[in-house]
Amino acid sequence: MKMLILALAAVGLTGCATPEPASAGLVDVSVVNRATGEQMKVYSHEGNYYVAGKPGDRYAIRVHNRTGGRVLTVVSVDGVNVVTGQTASPHQGGYVLSAYESHEITGWRKSLDQVAAFYFTSLPDSYAARTGRPANVGVIGVAVYRERVKRPVVSLSKMRAADAPSPAAESSSMGAASAPMRRQREDRIGTGHGEREHSHVTTTEFRRDSRTPAQVMTIYYDSYRNLAARGIIPVYPAKRPNPFPGNFVPDPHG
Repeated sequence: MKMLILALAAVGLTGCATPEPASAGLVDVSVVNRATGEQMKVYSHEGNYYVAGKPGDRYAIRVHNRTGGRVLTVVSVDGVNVVTGQTASPHQGGYVLSAYESHEITGWRKSLDQVAAFYFTSLPDSYAARTGRPANVGVIGVAVYRERVKRPVVSLSKMRAADAPSPAAESSSMGAASAPMRRQREDRIGTGHGEREHSHVTTTEFRRDSRTPAQVMTIYYDSYRNLAARGIIPVYPAKRPNPFPGNFVPDPHG
């Protein structure tokens, strides 16, 4: 079966430099609130990343290629491939980003010219639930592949001269302390299948450099209240006013 590989249009945010959840890797991934145009705050908890969504708000997945070559990004929302609508697998089709290109993926791909907008909604209204696949609602995934390129022929002497171990990549994990105050949970949220929007792409050829992804980024999402109830977002009790903060009555200002 021919795999659908799409090249993103030139309207992407090439060269966009904004803080992303991932500090290193082939790509950076973030979530943008389309109502405000702002990148959504990312909460780190026990090595995982989370964003707080508000039902009704449209959002986009911003992907930035940090490399000097093309990469293939297989993107899933709620366990569903955003291009094909299949139950997601890293081996499926996706979007190709050129060197150092950034782009916002704004919805479920309906054709080469249209998407159905992503928006936060109740779990039963999510596209995954409405197509009988509610088990993985609440997660965004991006699997990244390098492109296979022809390697130049190098003489044996040059290979020996260059044969030195490369430095190991550093890894880091971030966790957050449990919140001093928990809130009651509400119903989980998912991603809906919104109105049609113009979004032009073209098809292209891409040969993966490996069978497994070189990088997988995962961002979980839920309502602010639910993330706070789970201790992912710290919630501190509001400071109560003191009925006796001073002594004598001072004169008013002015």
